Amino acid sequence: MSAPPAARRPIAPARVDLAVELGALRLRNPVLTASGTFGYGDEYAHVVDLTRLGGVVTKTVTVEPRAGNPPARVAEVASGMLNSIGLENVGLERFRDEKLPRLRALRATVIASLGGETPDELAHLVAALADLDGIVAFEINFSCPNVAAGGARYWAEPARLEATMARLRAHTSRVLIAKLGPDVTDIRDTARACEAGGADALTCVNTFVGMAIDLERLGSRLGRATGGVSGPAIKPLALARCHEAAGAVGIPVIGSGGIASGRDALEFIAAGATAVQVGTATFSEPGAAERVVGEMRAWLGANGFARVGDLRGRFAAAAAQENGAPARRDRAGARA
Repeated sequence: MSAPPAARRPIAPARVDLAVELGALRLRNPVLTASGTFGYGDEYAHVVDLTRLGGVVTKTVTVEPRAGNPPARVAEVASGMLNSIGLENVGLERFRDEKLPRLRALRATVIASLGGETPDELAHLVAALADLDGIVAFEINFSCPNVAAGGARYWAEPARLEATMARLRAHTSRVLIAKLGPDVTDIRDTARACEAGGADALTCVNTFVGMAIDLERLGSRLGRATGGVSGPAIKPLALARCHEAAGAVGIPVIGSGGIASGRDALEFIAAGATAVQVGTATFSEPGAAERVVGEMRAWLGANGFARVGDLRGRFAAAAAQENGAPARRDRAGARA
């Protein structure tokens, strides 16, 4: 167990600087909404001030509209939920013509989540949206566990990830974020591949593959055999993946998985994340992300941190806990 850090003098929460940078993108604070848990963002504008969040990650957009998977799509599990939505969305054309203008009017910081079954589809999406006002970054969904084609298993090959990121990079100068799946042999391999391909940041992680069985029917509690597990149950697992990825690359990592409080978010920051995403908590509390911002500010002030960046990566595990972990690298890529 590491020794506790030296005590710091408390400062007023209002003086805490929460601004963070993801590549060339500067955010007012590190709290984003997770894709698929906040609609396209405009649906929540009557209960959440979108301008008080670091950003809104939209529901994943595909080239053509998708009806999604058959019901049931959601099942409650211990300390979390299991979902099988299947990337239901309005498609590129309606997103561009209907959703994006609404988000611009709300002055939201929009990160568009994009999904495709092939590199060609992803390239088409990025090229179609690259020059539109109102989008500050693209999060490429390489990790949906609930689709038959172009899902997490297809995108789990590092060589495919690197080649695809390089292709997308050629279509835009805006920030590109690769959203990675947790169900891989070593997340450091997929993280490094995305970095090598030109990603500006990573989101770690998407949901874990899981299942729930109705014993009376001897069938799935979802409309398909498996779904994605999210919520508090996955936080320790997601935190470990985030820490591993952050230690393997020199680009920012966005932590995601089970974050429901300011303390949860700050654990991810201490593990090496630059920003975080709040997802499943929003289903029971639409304003959860906004609350997390306030709780982060209060904890940082009470513990004497003038900037959220001062906490980033402060977690230090004993060498014996870092089995197989490479040396951490600084932003310039040098080994620390």
